[in-house]
Amino acid sequence: MKLGTDIIKIDRIENSLEKFGEKFKIKFLNESEISIVKKTQSIAGFWAAKEAISKALGCGIGAELSFHDIVISKDHKGAPSFILKEKAQNRHKITSSSLSISHDGGFAIAVVAIDTK
Repeated sequence: MKLGTDIIKIDRIENSLEKFGEKFKIKFLNESEISIVKKTQSIAGFWAAKEAISKALGCGIGAELSFHDIVISKDHKGAPSFILKEKAQNRHKITSSSLSISHDGGFAIAVVAIDTK
């Protein structure tokens, strides 16, 4: 099992949204994710989640794994989960995963546990 975590100040995301607007969201969110996240705290949570996933996979965000390779969704109860796009999944071979996202006190945090082949 591999673990990853990330924490971010929600203000940092808010400042980027004020400065760059929709372009900022498009930089790291897929269309389906943009339709889910409405509040700045949720956007910050998705940022933290993608960073946590990249850390658990041991590669970080970069040439091997981009923000857009990770697709986060929520179930009918609001619980988050994710998949990797095909090329990234073939590289990392995730067999199971669990994702938790939370926000409080001006911070968003995400923790992920991943099993791979």
